[in-house]
Order: sequence, then structure tokens, then C-alpha cells
Amino acid sequence: MLKTNGLSRAALAAALVFANAAAAKTHHAVDNGPHTASAQADKIGATAAPTGPAPVPDSPAGDKSTPVPPTLPDMTAYVLMDAATGAILAEAAPHMQLPPASLTKLMTAHIVYKALHSGGLKLDQTVPVSVDAWHQQGSTMFIDPTSVVTVDQLLHGLIIDSGNDAATALAEQVAGSTDSFVQMMNKEAANIGLTDTNYVNPTGLPDPALHTSAMDVALLSRAILQEEPEILDISKQQSYTYNNITQASWNPVLAKDPTVDGLKTGLTKESGHCIDVTAQRGSMRLIAVVTGGPTWGESTAAIETLLAYGQKFFTDTKIATANQQIDTLTSDALDSGSVPVGPAQDVFLTLPADAANSVTHSITYTADLTPGVTKGETLGSVTYTANGKTLATVPVLALADSPQASFFTKIKRKLSKYL
Repeated sequence: MLKTNGLSRAALAAALVFANAAAAKTHHAVDNGPHTASAQADKIGATAAPTGPAPVPDSPAGDKSTPVPPTLPDMTAYVLMDAATGAILAEAAPHMQLPPASLTKLMTAHIVYKALHSGGLKLDQTVPVSVDAWHQQGSTMFIDPTSVVTVDQLLHGLIIDSGNDAATALAEQVAGSTDSFVQMMNKEAANIGLTDTNYVNPTGLPDPALHTSAMDVALLSRAILQEEPEILDISKQQSYTYNNITQASWNPVLAKDPTVDGLKTGLTKESGHCIDVTAQRGSMRLIAVVTGGPTWGESTAAIETLLAYGQKFFTDTKIATANQQIDTLTSDALDSGSVPVGPAQDVFLTLPADAANSVTHSITYTADLTPGVTKGETLGSVTYTANGKTLATVPVLALADSPQASFFTKIKRKLSKYL
């Protein structure tokens, strides 16, 4: 018979049912726990969240006619990003390194989804729950060593309940240990380009070495939306029930805004009230991140302000279509004397609402045409600009075959210059 801390399996299960029922009634709606996280922070010497003047807002994608982004004095930092193009529509202190709290679980989920996509995990696979996972502080989904729980259930507990127990169990299943999982987290952060981020655990519980930035959270969220959009099927849910315990989602914006369908929140004494959402606003999918808010209500209001700003003053515009002619390259090196040229891919730009007509393009050719060109060959690049600002650069391709000029064609062309 399995023994745990001196209890038989049956006695342990009975004790947990009672404890979980009581916890479900008294569990505080504070991500990572209002008391346990603070106590842990005091032990490891974590400092309070940064305070000071409101960060200065900027709109990198805006132009002179675009209103200045909102000043959100109660937020430590924020970023508003277009999910499709990656354009930054508004930002304030975007690279300030901050404690992420349970926003850490975005990377935990990302690594788990990568394991699912590679075949290393299956959604219906059961996962053992270690004593370490069971004993995690702060917010939990209430699993224990007697639980029969699947990867799918743990993902729900991770994203909706913000369960530190779920994060630990998943990390151990994927990597064998939380230390190995953290190595995977930091390697993936480097791959994505999260230059302000360092992970030390899969949960987000406070540690002086754990930090990220609003920009890195937005970049990670965009990577997740591109690679694992199925996360929205979970993150849009406003509650989750496991083992007869129903917990509301930590994301307060879900109940307020039907356009929002993800992603995650975080709260410790050190981090303040952090919210990372994605929302479909018309034809645009936006990502909004706010950190350091004093309350969920104020952080929710800040998110809504950012989403409204992005929707009102920007639009996604298709500037060019893949393989559609935008120029004719002329050259005596080609038998036909020219070849049609077009972009290698569709070009979508996030622009100020009234700026689409101001976009211009220039083409730089770099290919050696002496041997002729074949259809699909890269000949150079096209750069799109507006008001002196570079917006995108993509390869340009030959849209037809054009063999090298024959000897007789070259002679004919030389003679024509003298006639």
C-alpha cells in the first residue's frame, strides 16, 4: 500500500477531499497567493515592484497625425502590439526588467505545447503528481499524489487556475525535473529573442533572478499565437472545474470584453497586477500587456484603454501580393531584355488609419543577371516606407524565365545603338 507522510492512500485521499473543499471556499483570488508568495519573497530577499513617475508613452508605428498613446500612470510598463505584423502601436518602459509572477506560465505552456506538437506528449496522457508539485505554494488546481490527471487537464489548470502545482507537474513530465525544464525555458527565450527575460522556475513564484519585460511578454505571446493558437480554446474560458472544484479564470478582462480570448495574468507583491491579453478587434488581432497595476480593476481599465487606442488609430493593410508584378527589370544581359518582378510574399503593414496612401516602395537589385534568370529566383529586395520610416523589407523574385542574351542578340543590340 502506498504511504505518503505516514498516511495510507485511502486516508490521504479522504483528507485531501476535505482540505480541498475547504480551500475552494477560502482560496483568495490572488495569483500565486497573497500571503504565501509574499512570505516566500521575504525569505529570498525579493524587492518591491518598481515605483516612480509614469513611464513616457510612445507609438513606434504612428506618424505625426496619430494621437500620442495614453498615459497610464498607475502602470509600471506596457506594450500594445499587432499580433499579425508584430508592429508596436504603443509602449511605455517596454524593456524595464520586472518580476513576471504567473506570466512565467506563458513560457511553461509554450514548452508543453511544443512537446505536444513534437509527439513527446499527448493530451490524454496521464501525468504523475510528485510531492513537490503537491506542495507548491500559491494558486493551485488542487492535485495531489493520488490524482489521476491528464496533460489536457493540467493545461487547463495551468492557464485558467494559474496552478503552480500544474506548472510543476507538467515541467517534471516534459523534462524530468524542474531544473531541466527551466533550462529549456531559457533556451527558448533566447530563440524567440526575449533579451530582458531570465527564468528560474516554471511557476513565477518570486526569486531575485526571475525577470522579464512587457516587450518580452508581448513577443512571447505573439510566438504562442503563431505556433500554438489552440491555447485560446483554453484561455478564453472563464472558469474550470477539476475534482468538483470550480475556479474562475484569473483574467478579469474576459468577463468585461467579449473580444478578449486570452492569455494570462500574474500577481505577487513584487509584480503588482499584471495582465497580458489578446483580442480580436475587427480585422486586427491585438496583444496588450500591462504590468505593476495596483488593482485588477485598474489594470483591466488600462488594457481596455490600450485596445481602444489600437483599434481606433491603426489598421492592417495589404500593401502587396506575393508573385504580383510591381516592377520590370531591364538588362541587356537577358535575351528578352527584361523580366517581370514581384514580392516573394504578401506584405501586410500595420499603419495609422489614414496613412495607407503614403506608403512608397523602392527596389534594390543584387543578382548577377549574366547567366540569365529563372522564375522564382531572388533578384533583390523591396523596401516599403512611409514618412521616411522603413516599414518592411522583403525579397523580390523573377516572375518568369529569362535566359541570358545570345551572341546574336548582343551583336544586334550593339548595332542598334549606332543606327
